[in-house]
Amino acid sequence: MLTAFALLLCVTAALAYLNERFLHFPTTVGVALSGALAGIVLVALDALALPGVGHYARFMLKTLNFTDFVLNGILSLLLFAGALSLNAAQMLKQRVTILTLAVFSTLISTVLVGFGSYLVFGALGLAVPLIGALLFGALISPTDPVAVLDLLKRAKVPPRLETLIAGESLFNDGVGVVIFLVLSGLAGNGEHAASVVDALGLFAREALGGVLLGGVLGLVGLYLTRTIENAAVEVLLTLALVIGGYVLALGLDVSGPLAMVIFGLIISAYKDQIFTEETREQVMNFWETIDQVLNILLFAFIGLDVLLTPSTVQQFAAGALLIVVALAARYVSVAVPFGLVRRWGNYGAYTVRLLTWGGLRGGIAISLVLGLPASAYRADLITATYFIVLFTIAVQGLTIMPLVQKAAANSPEE
Repeated sequence: MLTAFALLLCVTAALAYLNERFLHFPTTVGVALSGALAGIVLVALDALALPGVGHYARFMLKTLNFTDFVLNGILSLLLFAGALSLNAAQMLKQRVTILTLAVFSTLISTVLVGFGSYLVFGALGLAVPLIGALLFGALISPTDPVAVLDLLKRAKVPPRLETLIAGESLFNDGVGVVIFLVLSGLAGNGEHAASVVDALGLFAREALGGVLLGGVLGLVGLYLTRTIENAAVEVLLTLALVIGGYVLALGLDVSGPLAMVIFGLIISAYKDQIFTEETREQVMNFWETIDQVLNILLFAFIGLDVLLTPSTVQQFAAGALLIVVALAARYVSVAVPFGLVRRWGNYGAYTVRLLTWGGLRGGIAISLVLGLPASAYRADLITATYFIVLFTIAVQGLTIMPLVQKAAANSPEE
């Protein structure tokens, strides 16, 4: 395990350096693409010059276990850091829009992608059942805010628009994981298999329980950090509450992602009161660095893993077609609920398009699909997921800047 992680860390550092030195892409996008290119090189070496190197690389990645690495490892840190960086006051002003988009957009996208992928898989002779297609819809619907937020900050997008995109993405991560667990239970995977009524109960327990746990962690964090003025200890307290709180969420069977988002928002809202100016800067810098480093690791892992997964021609074709399905579903799932809540916010004409094209997929989608139990259609879902993730990172991530600039220019003044 230590050897595998050391190799991943060294490869990631090398890819990040090469991107920063020569390519100058947004870091996470550049590292993911460099990782994919590294995967191609490994496959070529395996086939032409150094037989066994591809197998060794796959063994190293399997040793790290992507699902545990993301879902039970770095996800808690990433979500807390993302929520901590948000403007909590601005988030509160847009709570109706953000929560509506996070819940209804994810649900609509799950259904549209689910039925659309069912038709695509069937047309190509891949025997994916409807429940499997809906599982695919649930795992591919949550978006990843990391890469697009970097671009938003570079383009100096108004805080309201930045908060909307980041907040929707953070909350739809939590909602998407809950929906996936519910559908997984209905499919008979794990301990939660049962009826629709049981599935709805599971949804309520996961979502509401996660929000309540996040609130408790936030109150504990506020009390502890308010009573001391040592930056190192305050960093340690937040780190312990994040990791310990996520483990507690897993033990209580409530949503750890939602708990971390709520916890981060509470600390963000009161950071000026609980930290001195000096300690606040150190705590925020620590979490910003953790966020950047872990995201670079995550995207390098994605890039390498994509090219080291064997697939068939039919699976490649399905993946290519499902890119279009996922994009169309994202647009509809954003446009419909956004039309209902537009009157609660003052948004520009490009907001829906930016939310659609900025809906990058990343580590959560891949970790969920790799966590599926063995089945006749698991490989079909894995390949399709990789196609969509790589497309959103490589194409959407590198072409979104003109749209970001238009959205910034057409966004009403604060």
